[in-house]
Amino acid sequence: MSAIEVPPGFEVMSPRADRYSANLGPFYRKEESEGRWVFGFRAEQRHLNNNQVVHGGCLMSFADEMLGISVHFAAGRKRCATISLNNEFVTAAKEGDWILGTPELVRVTRSVVFIRGTLTVGDKTILVSSGIWKLLGQH
Repeated sequence: MSAIEVPPGFEVMSPRADRYSANLGPFYRKEESEGRWVFGFRAEQRHLNNNQVVHGGCLMSFADEMLGISVHFAAGRKRCATISLNNEFVTAAKEGDWILGTPELVRVTRSVVFIRGTLTVGDKTILVSSGIWKLLGQH
């Protein structure tokens, strides 16, 4: 198996081996500025559906992971859970594509966080997500 090509500055995220995201990843992150991260992964053959494009469930899982991590840190490392996640597919991604995820906090309250994110390949938007997370307490 060859090494996955990762853009400069990205570090692998290391979930526990028994977690869902460990089976889907590896996922990567890079700090763009103080407290602002972007996320990414390289689409592999195992991420494809029968039409030979990245499966929508894979993209939605990556968006959920990216947004959830962003909420966790924005809320002071509080545990959180997805209440609602809406996804709009714009175009397909294919094997070998570097899929970049950019989260954007919309509003943080004492009990919920509103967030949105965009998945892109180069300058092409492939998925737009918006969601609400419930804050559960300290980690």
